[in-house]
Amino acid sequence: MSTNQEKTTRLRSRWAALAVLSTTMLMAILDGSIVTVAAPAIQQDLGFSPAGLSWIMNAYLIPLGGLLLLAGRLGDLVGRRTMFLAGNALFTAASVLAGAATTAGMLIAARFLQGVGGALATAVVLGILVTLFTDARERAKAIGIFSFTGAAGASIGQVLGGVLTDALGWHWIFFINLPIGLATILLALPALPRDRGIGLSAGADLAGALLVTSGLMLGIYTVVKVEQHGWASAHTLGLGAVSLALLAGFVARQATAATPLMPLRILRSRNVAGAYVVQLLTLSAMFSFQVIVALYMQRVLGYSALDTGLAMLPAAVSIGAVSLFVSARLSNRFGERLVLIAGLVLLSGAMLLLTTVPVHADYVTDLLPVFVLIAGGGLVLPSLTALGMSSARPDDAGLASGLFNTVQQVGMALGVAVLTTLAASRVEGLRAGGHGEAAALTGGYHLAFSVSAGLLVAALAVSLLVLRNPRPPAGTAAAPAESVPTTA
Repeated sequence: MSTNQEKTTRLRSRWAALAVLSTTMLMAILDGSIVTVAAPAIQQDLGFSPAGLSWIMNAYLIPLGGLLLLAGRLGDLVGRRTMFLAGNALFTAASVLAGAATTAGMLIAARFLQGVGGALATAVVLGILVTLFTDARERAKAIGIFSFTGAAGASIGQVLGGVLTDALGWHWIFFINLPIGLATILLALPALPRDRGIGLSAGADLAGALLVTSGLMLGIYTVVKVEQHGWASAHTLGLGAVSLALLAGFVARQATAATPLMPLRILRSRNVAGAYVVQLLTLSAMFSFQVIVALYMQRVLGYSALDTGLAMLPAAVSIGAVSLFVSARLSNRFGERLVLIAGLVLLSGAMLLLTTVPVHADYVTDLLPVFVLIAGGGLVLPSLTALGMSSARPDDAGLASGLFNTVQQVGMALGVAVLTTLAASRVEGLRAGGHGEAAALTGGYHLAFSVSAGLLVAALAVSLLVLRNPRPPAGTAAAPAESVPTTA
């Protein structure tokens, strides 16, 4: 085989691997939102109580967020390819179990296993990606494609959930993962590079693993139950304090352990630490936007669940177009920091527009401009990913990937809990003041959108004051903008 043929084969293999990684991330995020549309049908069929219904979502999110850091480090130790394949297999099997569930308890158990499998698989995807794409130009494009699939997952989930539930029944929102999961595993076997890992002896910190996993899972559980118990309740304050104590113990353990689970050197880079802060603030605003704007369209404007998902498609399309065709080109020309700042400005503008939407909004004039400005997410997410992974060493890539995804999940859960609670409190106050139902709901959502805008402005300030453009990896250089391809 000639040198050019070998290069072409390696290139195709890398892009095939990217397709596999992106599909897995899409499934994991999609499964977090697809159940929201099917929840009423599941409740009626399996006899969930109103309070118990939330556990269809929570049983998935708690292990998904709590195990990412541990799974990422284990990927470095035993091999990221091995961890990815095991996670996909567990996720696919648990999806079949969820679709076949005949009781509420069986479905919750299956959703928990789905979360575990999702954590094992998605924790290492960025670690694999950055080791595959070492050229700055190719990496920027790959991260743009990968970020699009993650950003589109929630929107696609709402539409797909409505279509499958109406056409085939709620069971198929889980059964659909079987052919996709099997195809992903079969394609991953030849496409993903084999890596042996650095061995369990290089970081098998069992005490640290117990501290961080229990701390994260307890913290996420506390956040998702805030709406039921309130921020000032003994339940929230007590469990929150225990969670913080466990995480503080984990940090102390990592500073002294001979083989730490998470070497603290990974946080010494101002770009990495700053990117995590920006990610936490941005994802808190962006994910809660998807939830709250959907509530606004359904509860105030009277949209059906399927209509709501279709109405939000322009947001997914605009994010996708910018991620795929614009983000990489701009990053190579101006650097990730400036691209991130531009995206945050657009997102802040979108949230500020939402603070003015009326009770009787017109979709074209009041909402569509917001969904167009949300295209800023297509600039923000790839830039954050590049900055967050910019200082990862090859033997820490899985850990950095797991930590990056952990911050993402915590930001999403925290944002939804805080902003929906604030909106609900505002709604109750307006109702007590004599406002009608639609006006009270709109006022509550206005408050949530205002706080989201504040979070994005804070993220913008951190980006301006803390972040710097990362240097290209050793042995590579950023390619000129005009040489960046514009198709996948």
